[in-house]
Amino acid sequence: MTDDQRTHPAKVADDRTSLLSFLDYQRATLAMKCEGLTAEQLRRRAVPSSGLTLLGLVRHAASVERSWFRLVLKAEDVRPPWPGRVDGTFAEFHVEDAGVEEAFELWHEECARARAVAASFESLDDAVDFRGEAVSLRYVLTHMIEEYARHNGHADLLREAIDGVVGE
Repeated sequence: MTDDQRTHPAKVADDRTSLLSFLDYQRATLAMKCEGLTAEQLRRRAVPSSGLTLLGLVRHAASVERSWFRLVLKAEDVRPPWPGRVDGTFAEFHVEDAGVEEAFELWHEECARARAVAASFESLDDAVDFRGEAVSLRYVLTHMIEEYARHNGHADLLREAIDGVVGE
């Protein structure tokens, strides 16, 4: 696992550049954590006390990208790619028969769409009305960084349990 596919955020940048680059950095971190693993390893519940898998995290990332950028910010009539709940958890986390290529392809597509949505906003402070509540681009970008950072911590533990690889 190498760090050469990630672009580190600039230490001096305007708010928009900083938020967008940190989000892309977190996206690249999840990709890096999955790099070089087999489909079976990506589906493995590697931490005995958890049902999380790396593939489940990728599917979840695709779902939240779609939800926040397309549903909330652009008001598109989109549905979750893996709808519903199974045993009280989001369906995207149930990966026993999930297609690896399909998950990564959808995730990359949703990231590209999210970048286009973000670019369509003039200001970070531009807001939309979502179900009676104002939601700004700044909020969504900040939330997505937090979402990825939390799950990348999970990905660290999963990857280490799968093959011993550690590191940021």
